[in-house]
Amino acid sequence: MPRHIRSHSFSFPSFLWYLQPETLTHQHTLASSNSPIGHHIFTMYRTASSRLRSLKDRTGYRGLTRYASTSVVTNKSPAGFFGWLTGEKSSSLPPLDFPLEGVELPASLPDYVEPGKTKITTLPNGVRIASETAAEPAASIGLHVECGSIYESPSSYGVTHLLERMAFKSTTNRSHLRIVREVEAIGGNVNASASREHMTYTYDALKTYVPQMVELLIDCVRNPAFLDWEIKEQLQKVSAEVTESLKNPEHLLLEAVHSTGYSGPYANGLLASESALSGLNSSVLEQFVAENYTAPRMVLAATGVDHDKLLEYAEPLLSDLPKVSRPLEPKAVYTGGDFRRQGDSGTTHFALAFELPGGWNKEKDAVALTVLQILMGGGGSFSAGGPGKGMYSRLYLRVLNENPQIQSFSAFNSIYNHSGLFGIQATTGSDFAIKAIDIAVKELIAVASPGQVDQVQLDRAKKSTRSAILMNLESRMVVADDTGKQILTYGERKPVEHFLKAVDEITAQDIAKTAQKIISSPLTMASYGDVLHLPSYDAISRRFHSK
Repeated sequence: MPRHIRSHSFSFPSFLWYLQPETLTHQHTLASSNSPIGHHIFTMYRTASSRLRSLKDRTGYRGLTRYASTSVVTNKSPAGFFGWLTGEKSSSLPPLDFPLEGVELPASLPDYVEPGKTKITTLPNGVRIASETAAEPAASIGLHVECGSIYESPSSYGVTHLLERMAFKSTTNRSHLRIVREVEAIGGNVNASASREHMTYTYDALKTYVPQMVELLIDCVRNPAFLDWEIKEQLQKVSAEVTESLKNPEHLLLEAVHSTGYSGPYANGLLASESALSGLNSSVLEQFVAENYTAPRMVLAATGVDHDKLLEYAEPLLSDLPKVSRPLEPKAVYTGGDFRRQGDSGTTHFALAFELPGGWNKEKDAVALTVLQILMGGGGSFSAGGPGKGMYSRLYLRVLNENPQIQSFSAFNSIYNHSGLFGIQATTGSDFAIKAIDIAVKELIAVASPGQVDQVQLDRAKKSTRSAILMNLESRMVVADDTGKQILTYGERKPVEHFLKAVDEITAQDIAKTAQKIISSPLTMASYGDVLHLPSYDAISRRFHSK
């Protein structure tokens, strides 16, 4: 699951209304025939007309009749730009949702293409190597480690954030400069990301260079040098990232929902805190890597690579990792709570969130939660959106279209192996904040009420979910990432048909049941900005449990 899964085009009506006959007639009369220029234009026009008449006389053609008045064609023209603004419809053209007489649409093409099969090999020490072939000239390889911020201890808070910054720096075999030159020499691209449950290192390049890609990737993960001067440089960048994140209300609220709603490991932030930076050094990094980067917690996943070749290159580099038992996975302890931080006046940002226990290990609930998030949708008050951009989601139709005071209003979710969060995040003027919170409460209660979600809304959300799944899997980097993380979660990679089937089986009753389960958990509320006059936590929480 990516660290964040965090977009719209606006189509104006056709500009062909500029080419209607009225416009052309007016343009022809702009120049007077008494002026030199006008006389020249008039002469050209008369000569052309004479030639056209002569041609029609010779051929007997009568199709190019020029109307003396535009009234003949006016009734046949569309309502035009102003009609689009006022909602006026053409008297002669049927609406777009009305099937044309005599036109039969062909059957839809299949939206599924058979992918390559995923092959998995487990080495004697527990390292798993997985691959999927693809008919592409490029390959993506990822080394996934089951150790994100939930594995940090009080003495190592923020270490995964620093490890992300230290990725592909100097190793015991290569300098940072050499790593950069080797990657650039083959036109490759390397990346590292840290989430609450995983550390991921990826390499993307032409498959001709797979042997070099595998060797460099494993060297950078297994043999980091953690040079003091490189750590000092990256700590400065981490500090700048932390400072910048405090100016981002969306990120601030998402982190506050976790740190307030959870107690224990899942409350650990994705970003290091300023107070924790002083305790991070090479010793802390080395100890964390030694304890967590172990064989049973690693998966090397690739797409676009022959499995036997991948084994040939990777096994000698990974088979000597020590075989140790996997530690118990940290438990998600959800408590709920209230976070408020005063900021700039005039604007209020808030989030209302709840837990869905079980996470991806309770797959049906997780899939229902995903569909529910797309069904509710939302976004900004101005969106350059069109078909397929969420403009028909519940929060757009019921909230954003009806309340211009709200700047943004959207549903969000974060799903982990054993827990998940779902809620609504919004930004509004401070004078409308109390009303916006009331709207958010009503929308969450509405989707939990049987019969409130109609079949048209649900079908649209399910199709959007299917579309998102299939379109994301068109990226080989997403496929490699999905393969590694599914193996860490399930011990296998489930085929895409499995998840598409799970989406298709979601019913309106499942949506209501999942929403009821969510809002029955303790409320987590986070707010930032002008928060002095917001309702109390208890007053809002009672709204969800007043039945």
